[in-house]
Amino acid sequence: MSMTFQALVVDGPAPISAAVQNLSINQLPPGEVLVKVAYSGINYKDGLACSPGNAIVKSFPFVPGIDLSGYVVSSSDSRFREGQAVIATGYEIGVSRFGGFSQYASLHADWLVPLPEGMSLKEAMLYGTAGFTAALSIERMEENGLAPEKGDVLVTGATGGVGGAAIAMLSRKGYRVIASTGRKDAADYLLSLGASEVISREDVLENGSKPLNKQRWQGAIDPVGGPTLAAILSKIAYSGTVAVSGLTGGTDLPSTVMPFILRGVNLLGIDSVYCPAERRLRLWQRMGGDLKPEQLSLLEDREIGLHDLPDALIDILQSRTRGRIVVRL
Repeated sequence: MSMTFQALVVDGPAPISAAVQNLSINQLPPGEVLVKVAYSGINYKDGLACSPGNAIVKSFPFVPGIDLSGYVVSSSDSRFREGQAVIATGYEIGVSRFGGFSQYASLHADWLVPLPEGMSLKEAMLYGTAGFTAALSIERMEENGLAPEKGDVLVTGATGGVGGAAIAMLSRKGYRVIASTGRKDAADYLLSLGASEVISREDVLENGSKPLNKQRWQGAIDPVGGPTLAAILSKIAYSGTVAVSGLTGGTDLPSTVMPFILRGVNLLGIDSVYCPAERRLRLWQRMGGDLKPEQLSLLEDREIGLHDLPDALIDILQSRTRGRIVVRL
């Protein structure tokens, strides 16, 4: 197939550039399923992939975008048929394999999930990897005893994609959510998502160097890491659970074993990239069902076109977004 289409192409490594270019279907990597992409979404990792000196992209030229939703054009795998609506996140998409910032994508069938009932292709990208990570965090925490009647749940990095989705989903399930943010102007937005209370980043970090503090929350969803995670661990209630999925606050964990051996705190690492297919499918179905917020559209920062991507990728790296940027292909 020699048809041409448009994609955001990153070239480099020095200097690195990102621009919309014309590609042909023959330039896509081999895969069982060809997808006409309808929407993608921007994640922090996508911003890094377009930055100088990044460790995300290994070879150039490259098409980033770790999320996509669209329709099957052709498939050699019997699980998918022409015209079927599908979602793809995780695995090597947008990292070592051409991703979703493209009007067409060639993918392995094992990486695809059928679009659940009760969800549109755009809504799937209002979730994207960020929303899937939030859902995975909640499910893993519930498996470790999290329940609405047991107390408050903290969500850090609350204006980001993971944080916003986590607040909305937890609220939908009846939890009392405490949202933490470094943005003083975000309180009304976070309350509209379902947070019961908004606190500052400094409030979470207070006395964080102490191995144990007063028990404040039954659990926490933390996409920040670093000193923030250490402070959270010192304030989690007995037998509580923390799900960590990010490292924007750093990779070091300046903590001790005391929260784990004196309070039985559980620390869960959340990996949305290689999440097994069975759980992945179940979670996307839940995201179209019992975890779906009543006003999912509140997660949207804005919708943009392909040519708007370079500026939007800078915005997400500089924390100038609130919620999800959806890319219309």
